[in-house]
Amino acid sequence: MVEHDWDPEVYARFAELRARPFWDLASLIDTSRPIGSMVDLGCGSGELTVALADRLGVTDALGIDSSPSMLEAAAPHARADRRFEARDIATWGAPTPVGLVVANASLQWVPDHERVIAHWHGSLGPGGQLAIQVPANADHPSHTCSMAVAQREPFASAMGGTPPPDPVADNVLSPERYAELLHDLGFADPHVRLQVYPQVMSSSAAVVDWTRGTSLTRFFRVLADDLHEPFVEAYRRELLDTIGVVSPYLYTFKRILMAGRLDD
Repeated sequence: MVEHDWDPEVYARFAELRARPFWDLASLIDTSRPIGSMVDLGCGSGELTVALADRLGVTDALGIDSSPSMLEAAAPHARADRRFEARDIATWGAPTPVGLVVANASLQWVPDHERVIAHWHGSLGPGGQLAIQVPANADHPSHTCSMAVAQREPFASAMGGTPPPDPVADNVLSPERYAELLHDLGFADPHVRLQVYPQVMSSSAAVVDWTRGTSLTRFFRVLADDLHEPFVEAYRRELLDTIGVVSPYLYTFKRILMAGRLDD
């Protein structure tokens, strides 16, 4: 079995829908004064990192990701002041203070958000800003159906009897807890909100393609290659039995957006 990596092509099929929360998050960044440097934790294929850096006019932008295939896709977007590196976002720290830390749909993949956000806070300079977005849809059938399939044979035994946990269900905190955390860390008037993104898809079956590029990847990492497609097909049947075969389909995706700025 080869180690499974992110597939940028599958992920990009819904690029426009994935970009909407990113730019909503970007709108929470205070642009009343120069930001200086920026780090994007979980930069993926890099085009949004560069687009945001250019829009904000930052002097230096660094994109961090742990996926070799995503970083390969990001490489064409790099230049002297827009760089990409392979690092673990949970342990990343800046050697010198930065003006902005962005984490769009990446923090959910690591546990202990209170510790990690406090660690990121330590890399911000005076007036530094933090902007984070995480999915909050663990109760949607798109998530619950994959866990149901993972607990059946032959998949359960192939995963050692314990399927990988759902990072959204296990790691993501409540909006009010994030607000408390940002306040306790000294962010002035932190903004935290739960937002529903009504994503109109061609059919309910399109949700399978969406999750294949995101939440299903955790199963692919522990399943033998010849079980990837059988898992996807079992998930497809379970999901469509639950939500029905509908065309078009409204995928109600909940996300938490949060941002704050430190005093100078």
